[in-house]
Amino acid sequence: MSLPEEEIRKLFRVHKTLNQMLKDRGYIVTDSEIEMTEEEFVEKYGENMTREDRVTLKIKRNDESVKLVVIFLKEPKPKVNEVRPYIKRMQSEKVFRAIFVVKESTRYVLDLISQTPKLHLEIFMETELLMNVKDHVFVPDHRALTTEEKKALLEKYTVKENQLPRIRVTDPVAKYYGLRRGEVVKIIRQSETADRYVTYRYVV
Repeated sequence: MSLPEEEIRKLFRVHKTLNQMLKDRGYIVTDSEIEMTEEEFVEKYGENMTREDRVTLKIKRNDESVKLVVIFLKEPKPKVNEVRPYIKRMQSEKVFRAIFVVKESTRYVLDLISQTPKLHLEIFMETELLMNVKDHVFVPDHRALTTEEKKALLEKYTVKENQLPRIRVTDPVAKYYGLRRGEVVKIIRQSETADRYVTYRYVV
């Protein structure tokens, strides 16, 4: 059953935010995907598009072994039996990261994700993706440090990671960049008195 026009318009906005988010995370996303108009979106995916058709696989720009799949769940309040087949397929195809886009998050899905520690599974509600949080004028650039960069930073300032200022993993910007607990993120702000101002936060 095809989606109503209003739903297609909403999916188009989600599509644009997702593509920009994945590009900012370092995945291969073409300019045409980001700059696509609503008319081009409908032409490419069809007026009869459904949520379950919107499965997309992305590859990390600097490491082709890192793959992430974006999955739109069909049911407004998805249950385990809708999610489990996707997880089994990911495991068989050695894809260890996924973003599930849902209308409403449910305990069933959250419980299943917590029971699958070997996979990095994220949930975004459609409403979180209608606007790009990074486009807000007060949101500076964020970049997760590599393990080596984190070690060098802590040694340079002779501090432990938990002594750094913190950012919650549930923070909208942390979710946007896919930050994980235990990571340290570099935050670059523009300054009126200098070219930029750099701070670091520990993800909790």
